[in-house]
Amino acid sequence: KKQHAIRSVVMDAGYKTATIAKYLWSHNMKAVLPYTRPRGRDNLFSKRDFIYDHYLDAYICPDNQLLTYTRLTREGQRVFKSNPEKCATCSLRTTCTTSQTHEKFLFRHLWEPYLEVSEELRYTDAFKALYRKRKETIERCFADAKEKHGMRFTTYRGLRKVTLQAMLTFAAMNLKKLALWSWKSHAFLSYFELSIKKRPFLHFEKGVFLQF
Repeated sequence: KKQHAIRSVVMDAGYKTATIAKYLWSHNMKAVLPYTRPRGRDNLFSKRDFIYDHYLDAYICPDNQLLTYTRLTREGQRVFKSNPEKCATCSLRTTCTTSQTHEKFLFRHLWEPYLEVSEELRYTDAFKALYRKRKETIERCFADAKEKHGMRFTTYRGLRKVTLQAMLTFAAMNLKKLALWSWKSHAFLSYFELSIKKRPFLHFEKGVFLQF
C-alpha cells in the first residue's frame, strides 16, 4: 500500500555499491550510506584526489592533467587512463602511481552517479538523523540476537539448517516485539477479556493466566 511505501533505506558500508544505490534511487527510495575510507596505499593519491569532469567525461589529476576514458569492463566499470608521456615527467608521480609504464588508471562504474547523490546528501542533517537511528534499531536487534538468542555461534551445519535457525530466531524476536507493543497498546486485553467470558474457568490476573 502507498501509505507503507519505503522512502529511505539505511545501510552499512558493506552495501555501499553503485548497483544497490541505482536500484534504490530508481525505485524512489533514498539510499542512506555511511562514510567509507579511501582504498589504496596510504602514500599514494586516492581516487578522491581526482576530480571527475562531467562535461569532458574525464578525470583531472592533482597536476591538472586529464585521465581520459579508454574502455568498459565486463563488470560495468569505465576505465580512465592518464597520458604516460606527461606522467613520466610529473613531479607528483611518486605520490600518484608506481606503474613502470608511468600510467595511472581510475575506474568509474556506469551507475556511480547514484552513489554520488548519496554522498552529497550524507552531509545533510536529515540524512545524519536517519543514519543515527540505525544503531538504535537494527544494530540493537543484531546485538540481542547474538547475546540473548544464541546467534553468536551456531550448532548447526549447512546453509539450509543455519538459515532455518536464523529465520526461527528472528521470528521469535518479532513475536516478542509484537507482544510488547500489543500489551502497551492494550490490543491484547480485549482479546483476553473475550476469552475469559467464553471460558469462565480461566482467570486473568496481572498478565498471567490462572486455570482452575
